[in-house]
Amino acid sequence: MPSREKLTPRRVALCGMMVALAFILSYVEHLIPFNFGIPGVKLGLANLVVLLALYTLDLRDAFVIAVIRIILTGLTFGGLFSMLYSLAGGLLSFLLMAFLSRKKLLGTTGVSICGGIAHNVGQLLVAMCVLETGNVWYYFPVLLISGAVTGTLIGLVGGLMVGRLQKYLAGRR
Repeated sequence: MPSREKLTPRRVALCGMMVALAFILSYVEHLIPFNFGIPGVKLGLANLVVLLALYTLDLRDAFVIAVIRIILTGLTFGGLFSMLYSLAGGLLSFLLMAFLSRKKLLGTTGVSICGGIAHNVGQLLVAMCVLETGNVWYYFPVLLISGAVTGTLIGLVGGLMVGRLQKYLAGRR
């Protein structure tokens, strides 16, 4: 993992590339309507980059990548409310995935599944506050299933990529 102390050009470049990749994946997801027949459900392609960052970079760098990606995507493709929902979901997801990945309680796919579900919970919490009703929790079973399915897909791809990226980064040091 890159040093927590020293901000090297290589570390800045790697983080910049990961932000750019996450932003591009968000753009692709925005362009291609993944219509699952359920309002608000997305594949979460950009979360693949956050998952990779959690396993290959230090926690601070992974957090910065996640937050910058959410802000850029919100400013570009959404508005204030979409950014608020994304930040709540993204931060809750990040915190849980960071904890689980550092404690090695689950594999990459399990961490991603928990992250997908936590993302939906964070968004429901914001919806509950914005709409001033707890009725949004009726939607939770649908989001639980969708978070688990999309988390599985992202986790499987992420698991393959994490191993390869760790080998590549280890060889470059």
